[in-house]
This record gives sequence, structure tokens and C-alpha cells, in this order.
Amino acid sequence: MITSVQIRQQFLDYFKSKGHHIVSSAPIVVKNDPSLLFTNAGMNQFKDYFLGNKKPEFERIADTQKCLRVSGKHNDLEEVGVDTYHHTMFEMLGNWSFGNYFKAEAIAWSWELLTEVFKIDKDKLYVTIFEGDAKEGLPKDEEAYQEWRKVIAEDRILLGKKKDNFWEMGDTGPCGPCTEIHVDCRSEEEKKNIPGKSLVNNDHPQVIEIWNNVFIQFNRLKDGSLESLPAKHVDTGMGFERLVRVLQSKTSNYDTDVFTGTITFIETLVHKKYGFSDSKQDIAFRVLSDHIRAIAFTIADGQLPSNTGAGYVIRRILRRAVRYYYSYLDYKQPLLHQLMPLLAKQFENVFPELTLQLDFVSKVVKEEEDAFLRTLDKGLRKIDDIIKDTRRSESEIINGKAAFELFDTYGFPIDLTRLIGSENNLLVDEKAFEAEMLQQKSRSRAATTIDTEDWILVNDEKGNGFVGYDDILVYTRLTKYRKIKAKGKEHYQLVLAETPFYAESGGQVGDTGVLEFGNESIKVTDTRKENDLIIHFTDSLPADIHSAVIAKINVEKRLFTSYNHTATHLLHAALRQVLGKHVAQKGSLVNDQELRFDFSHFAKITDEELRSVEKIVNDKIRENIKVITKELPKEEALQLGAMALFGEKYGDKVRVVIIDPEYSVELCGGTHIMNTGMIGTFKIVSESAVAAGVRRLEALTGSAAFNYLYDQLMGLKGIANLLKTKDPVKAIEKIIQEKQELERKVEKLETKQLLLLKDSLLSDSTVFPFQGKVANFIGSIIDIGNPDHLKKLCFELKAELGADYLVVLAANISGKPYVAVMISESLIAAKGWDAPQLIKEHIAALIKGGGGGQKTLATAGGQDSSNLPLVIEKIKNLL
Repeated sequence: MITSVQIRQQFLDYFKSKGHHIVSSAPIVVKNDPSLLFTNAGMNQFKDYFLGNKKPEFERIADTQKCLRVSGKHNDLEEVGVDTYHHTMFEMLGNWSFGNYFKAEAIAWSWELLTEVFKIDKDKLYVTIFEGDAKEGLPKDEEAYQEWRKVIAEDRILLGKKKDNFWEMGDTGPCGPCTEIHVDCRSEEEKKNIPGKSLVNNDHPQVIEIWNNVFIQFNRLKDGSLESLPAKHVDTGMGFERLVRVLQSKTSNYDTDVFTGTITFIETLVHKKYGFSDSKQDIAFRVLSDHIRAIAFTIADGQLPSNTGAGYVIRRILRRAVRYYYSYLDYKQPLLHQLMPLLAKQFENVFPELTLQLDFVSKVVKEEEDAFLRTLDKGLRKIDDIIKDTRRSESEIINGKAAFELFDTYGFPIDLTRLIGSENNLLVDEKAFEAEMLQQKSRSRAATTIDTEDWILVNDEKGNGFVGYDDILVYTRLTKYRKIKAKGKEHYQLVLAETPFYAESGGQVGDTGVLEFGNESIKVTDTRKENDLIIHFTDSLPADIHSAVIAKINVEKRLFTSYNHTATHLLHAALRQVLGKHVAQKGSLVNDQELRFDFSHFAKITDEELRSVEKIVNDKIRENIKVITKELPKEEALQLGAMALFGEKYGDKVRVVIIDPEYSVELCGGTHIMNTGMIGTFKIVSESAVAAGVRRLEALTGSAAFNYLYDQLMGLKGIANLLKTKDPVKAIEKIIQEKQELERKVEKLETKQLLLLKDSLLSDSTVFPFQGKVANFIGSIIDIGNPDHLKKLCFELKAELGADYLVVLAANISGKPYVAVMISESLIAAKGWDAPQLIKEHIAALIKGGGGGQKTLATAGGQDSSNLPLVIEKIKNLL
């Protein structure tokens, strides 16, 4: 049987023979594109080519691209594991033409590859073409139809509506008609009963789309209209997992060697067998074998699980997988991280980033599993109660507030609640859930809404893009602009033919400065990238948009930012020397004030290690090493030992920053200084944890570092003056020792005071009739200085009150009210009261606060001390 590795290679080799340049996959985590969280189609990394914003180095390209579809318009999460062909992460095999060939070649090559190279029976194949759309004035794709007639019978060429045969990535952007190839994998007997053409695009599990040839010839504008693109392009995508399934003659993607190795390994872990069925247990096997890929490769590409944005999507997928193995495979300990070595080995030659970070990714996944497993059991019990309550109320909808509590308290993503609800034939009130989410964030959705208009072309002058490595001022032209509205204000985004402004990238902030249009000066407040387009942010538009432009950056800000960026490279190399070669950058912030560096490491850095790192960096600064930047072919740069950052997309030519070939060689697009001596000095000011296996250092350079050190010394000198000593450390140690001795004395005195208070309270206690005898009641406002003493006093009283009692102690401590309630088990059983209930129903409102605790002892605090007498009176009246 042909293997998945061979199939992938045959695809790439075929298109290489047709003059295509083979490129590596872009990271699955998208940067510099506000419209996407993840790469969800092969075309994402080529958007600027389609829009004409950038000229491709190669007009023909082929690749296999890691994609993720679990958010936004393309969301397959609900189907994953349930059916046989949807996935979270999947590979998209693609061949691309940027204004080179078009429909004739794309159709001929796809047919030749499928039928002659892969040997798929022609009688199994059907194709669809766009039938046209009168509303949009789009005709039938006659050219595609005529090309298909050359190789396939006309009755196998089917007309498709816009939904299936007009491809659009989103509401705006490149688009065009497409032609799909479908394969009928049913048995001959089934084919005789029902013709395959009637099942195309009808969600039949054995009649599936295998390849889509998209002919990008339009750009969808914000108003919904279409404009022709300056050049026609081909964007094809073939689902690798589906192709392997067809070529290996399987009825499910999960039965191919893409997944069977993982499923077999899971069988050995959980001591259960995969049964190829639709049972919950078998769905769990499929979910795990799918989800682990999405989890592993997104983390390897730099996206850590978190509670916001792309990080939350990964956390949701991970927690969905945990729930499946916990509930349906009866596995109660972390499982996913154990799959990492197997997965890394499987993909080491196509996506090596996982192998290179195996320990780090495994550590992050295990800590995420541990964290969720700690709350999962309680959360499952809670959702069982919610389901029972929902059914008791004869409703079919889970309350949105309850769904939010599951998210907020137990870490249940809404889609996990939705999944468990659907398993019980219940829906979730997601509008109410979203309302709770918005209320928690305490801001309206409108406050964060950004309305972006279409680009307005001023002129099509082509320049050299970014020239800011060498120039801080250039004469240029405005090529296009657009208006954006955010938080009730209007702003503008401007694109220049050439610009010295560095766009925020690689952790370095964007440049600021001015654009001079004749006599009018427009402030640039920020510079960012959208894909590879450099965008200048301004608060206004010049009166004369056609005027020549002088673009000037803020030189001082750029210089100080460059100090910090070069220092970041020195820091990275020093960390690898001191801590080990496992250290890899996981994020950074470089501006004119400070630098922040996140990196992989599994333990807190000791003071001795920090001192060693600082010493190495400052030694390199004093050596005044020349900082060399070169543009090299990527392979040549890597042979030099250049460090590439995981999650970054590099072209065939890269920029290399060298600070002593034996010390620091990194791929970097940022701006740097000429010599390390310009930095002056370097000082680490904080070290902390960011996430599982990720530490953060914050540091200062130059005058900022000097000012920090000066302030620290002046502070130390001030302490020495206050203590009237030349050795403030020894003096403070002595003060601490004296303080501890005083605290011990105070504690003894307080203990004596509590015993006196206990005796006083016992003598003032009253009784009330209870079950044919009497019970003790103590209610008093006492004079103490520590809220903890309320509980301590309750325990002291308990030993002498007998079996039946109710105690309410209150205190005004520094103007704040504190209350403790203690109640015997006998009263709880007889009256149905408990301590937290008494606080909630009778005390909290009086003191404007709240609290809780155990059934027999609870405490509360608040804001209003004036009602403490009423607290005692109210509980007494209950008796």
C-alpha cells in the first residue's frame, strides 16, 4: 500500500516537474493579518500576491500547508471525530499560479495527476463548475466547462451554485469561480442503485470533494461589489487526508496511516480497542488523534493556550479532547502529552518544528491537561445537575447563566457545554451566555468594533517598499489610503510607494514620525503590517493627497529602540550560554523605553544565573562588537548557524544579524545599531513566569538602565540614612529579628486576651429551648484587632458550649465590619440552617458585604460597621 509520506512527495514532485517552486508551509498561527487568527487555507500566505500588493519571486509555487478551521466562517469543530473526513488541523496540498497559467493548465494537470500518477479510476470522478449568478452579473464558467469536456464525459460535469462553486475567503478580498473534483468511493452495487452525480455536494460520507481549483479573478469590496484583479491567478487546494484515504482504499480518513499510528498508541495507553464505529468510545479515539495535531503544531508555531484570541481556541480544542478521554475512555490522568514523541516522529521531515521543540510542547500540553483535570470532575457533576434542572423545568435549553458559570468557575469552553448538551438532546442559550461574557468584561462590544472602509487608490506608482534600514527620510508618493472608525473616532491608514518607517514586527514596535505633504505635516502615530503591506496610521488625511511626500521617522525613538533590539540578541545568546541550548525565543517586545524577552525554560532563574547573564551581555557591550547585517539565501544563513524563530515565515532570502559569528547569529528583520558599545549598559529589572515552560525577562539599556541603577542606589542610600548606618542590610536584618520577637510577645498577649474574652462571653451567654432541653446562644461585638481571632475564639468556645449552640461574634476592625457564625450540627439538622446560609440571608445586606465557609462555621466581611448591633439582634430574633 502506498504510504501517506509517498503520496505527499509524489504531489510535490509532480508540480516540481511542471516548473513549480516548492515552498515550506507557513506557520499555522497568522501574524500581521487582522482578518485571521489561523491559517485556514493554503492561499493565506499569498494574499498580497493576489491583491497586487507584492510581486512574487516565483510565478509557480507548490506546497503542503498546515491549516486550522475551528473559528470564524470555516468552523468544522462540531463534525470532527463524529464523521470520517472533517479535521481541526489538516494539510492542504496546493499548486499556485500568480498571473502565469490559468484554467486550461490547472484543469489538465489536476486530471493527469489524479488519473495517471495516482491511478484513480476515471469512472469514480465527477467535476463541478460555476453555473453563474444573475444577481451578481456573473456568467457560467464556460472556459472551465470546455476544458473539462476534453478529458471527462459531459454527464460527469455538474453545474454548481455560488455556495459550492464560487470561492471567497471572507466578506472581502480575493475570490473567483472554482471547479471541484469529487470522488465516489462507494461499492459497485451502491453505484448501480444510486448514481454518484446525485450525491455530489450532498454530504455523503463516501462521495467527497477531493480537490478544488479556484480561479482568482475578482476582489470583493466592502459594499459587496466585485472588481477585477490586475492579474488572474490559480489557487488550488487538495485535502491531503482525503486523498490518502482514497489512494489507500479506506472508508474513513482515520483508517489511513495518517492517523492509525496515533490510534494504536492510544489503545495501548487506555487498554481499550478502537472499533471503527459511531460509539462514543470510538469517537473519542478519533477526536484525540485529530485534536493532538492541532494542539501540537499551533504551540510549536508559537501560540500558547490562553483565555483570549487564538490562545483560547487552542485551549478549547485541548479541553474538548481531555473531556473525551476522561468520560469515554475512562482515563483520568494526562494523556495528550504522551502522544507528542510519536507525532513529532511522524512529521519530522515535513514539519520539523515539533521535533525541535518536543520537550517544550509536551510540557505546555501536560500543564494544560493537569489544570483542566483538576476542575473537570466537579464541572461534569455541575453540568449533570444543570441538565437535571433543565429537564425538571420541561425546557430543552440550558440556561445561559449556568453555561457561563461552567466557563467561569470550571473552565468549560462554551462549545464543550454545547457538545455535552447535544449529547443530551439539549441546546444552550448562547445569547444569554454572550451577555454574561460581555457583562464580565464590563465593556460593550461597540467599544471594540473597528469599521474599515475599502482602499482608495491614489496612484499605482511602484517603489521599493521599506527602505528604512539605510534611510531615515525619503521623498515618495501616497499610493492608497483608507478610513477606519474605532471607538467613535475616525483614523486613516496610508500606504507609500517607499517608506523609512519600520512596521511593527518580530516584537519591535512600529516607527512614528511625520509625513510632509507640501506645507502640511501629518503625524504618523504607528506603523504596522497587514500581510506584507506597510501601513502608516494617522489621525487625519492631507488636503492634497496627490502631492509629493517627505516621510521622516522619529530618529531618537528609532535609535533607542535599536539599542534594545540589539541588546535582545545579546541577551538571547547569553541565556543559551548560561541556561542551555533549549532556550528559544517565545515572544518579545522592543521599544524605545525597555525590552521584554519571553523564552522557553522550565524553572525560575536563580540570582546567580541572572548575574551571569547580565555579565556576559555587558562584557559584549564593552567589547564594542560591530553589528553586521547581511541578506543571504535562507539555506546559506542556516549553515552559518543562524537561529530562526519558530512560528515565523521566512522567504528564500533572509536578513541575518551577526554580533560576532561565535556569539550571536540570528535571522531578524528588525533595526539594529552599528556597534554594541552604543548600548552603554544593560540591566535586568524583573524575571517572572508567563506560561507553562515560558519565562519572561524585562531589561533596560543605555540611559534608562543608568537612571534605574542610580535610583536604586539613591534609594539604598536613603534607607541607610534613615537607619543611621553604613550597612543597611545588617540593620534591616536586626529590625526583622526584633519584629519577630515582638510578634511572638504580642501573640502570647493576644492568646491571654482571647481566653479572658472567652470566659467573659461564656458568662454572658443565654439559653433558648431546644428539643425538650436548652441550647446556648452567644451574640456579642468584641474588641479585637485581627479578623482571624473571630474564628479562633469560636473554636475556643466550642469546647465548652456542649452539643447545642449558636454563636455570632462581630468586630469593627479599622472601620471594617467582620462577623463569624458558628452553629452546632444538631441545630443544622433540626432547623435546616447552616452558617453560610445565615450570613447570606440575614447578615450580608446589613454589613454591605458577604462571605462563606463550612456548614458549621462561616465568616463574612463588609463595608458598613454601623449595623453590627442589628446583626446580633437579627440572629437572636431568629431563635
